[in-house]
Amino acid sequence: MQYLELDELKKHLNIDSAFTDDDEYISSLGDVAESIVSKHLDTDLSNLVAFNGDGNLPSPVKHAMLLLIGNFYMNRESIAFASSSDIPLSYLYLLAPYHNYNNSKL
Repeated sequence: MQYLELDELKKHLNIDSAFTDDDEYISSLGDVAESIVSKHLDTDLSNLVAFNGDGNLPSPVKHAMLLLIGNFYMNRESIAFASSSDIPLSYLYLLAPYHNYNNSKL
């Protein structure tokens, strides 16, 4: 199931809706982010939706996925020639409260 819509991803990436050349690639990044976050949290994202109670992913989980997608879109290679640094606490800080430490369905 895809929890992030293409128009939402393009808005996050500051890509004009009229530009469609990367749509398939951007959608695939959404699938990758959902899979990575689900594995990172050791729970299916549908469990988080049910736990949240409003039919949506918790906002911090969704934002963590957007951060991943932004990183993957802007850095398509495994090496960079410019220096960069992590933004402290961003991805891990957003996901930590939702990690399934006891392997239950939340």
